[in-house]
Amino acid sequence: MITPRSGSRSAAFAGAACLARGGAAALRTAAPGGRARWERTNFAGRTVELYAGPAAVLAAVAGAARVRPAVAGAVLAAGACGAYDDLVGAGDPRRGFRAHLGALRQGEVTSGTVKLGGICAAGLLAGALLKERPVDRVLAGVVIAGAAHFVNLVDVRPGRAAGAVLALAAPGLLRAGPAGELAAVATGVAAAVLPDDLGERAMLGDTGAHALGALLGAAVVVGNGRPGLAAHAAAVVGAAVCGKRVSGVARVPWGARARGRAPV
Repeated sequence: MITPRSGSRSAAFAGAACLARGGAAALRTAAPGGRARWERTNFAGRTVELYAGPAAVLAAVAGAARVRPAVAGAVLAAGACGAYDDLVGAGDPRRGFRAHLGALRQGEVTSGTVKLGGICAAGLLAGALLKERPVDRVLAGVVIAGAAHFVNLVDVRPGRAAGAVLALAAPGLLRAGPAGELAAVATGVAAAVLPDDLGERAMLGDTGAHALGALLGAAVVVGNGRPGLAAHAAAVVGAAVCGKRVSGVARVPWGARARGRAPV
């Protein structure tokens, strides 16, 4: 039996999925600036499209705006910061907090540093709007920004980022109210982009990965009190500290662990 609340989650999922698929198709048809601007070479040397990233941002923002406008703002900012890094930092081999902060100590402001600062600021602002107590606001900001960073950390092979969002958002679908709807939006967008991502026809890039991660973090924030926020904040900070290891695990081919292969 479908209750009104479960129906709203279903509608949020379907709407986000349709908007993500439709947005990608519209961008593919228009190809603003020429198709070359929307193409990249992936880890296997194949040419993939970048339409999925902006389409994911559009769908995530539209879906979140219906539930919590503050979340939509954080998702849009995360996507914009990711797009900046996709465009400006495409040829920069430096990855991770340490590399970019090290460059900053040398007086160089990299695109990764700009992205880091922008997403952290957006997360803290959204946290301030979503929570009332100062400690909860800070924890919420850490969760939103940290989740955005985590999803980008695992976006190193086809399907890893979208698959992570599907897996991590699934428990949120059991929640009623805004938290469940935000989780449904994240799930809908991830499900829509996953087939092309897995098929190595498209990639989310920093644009889509950061936006989906911020949405995932916001769903956690809306659905949890201080204990839950603290636990999730510790998890995303731990993932950031062990960023290279997290990305290394994500690079392992699916099924390799069952065959006894270790991460390279």
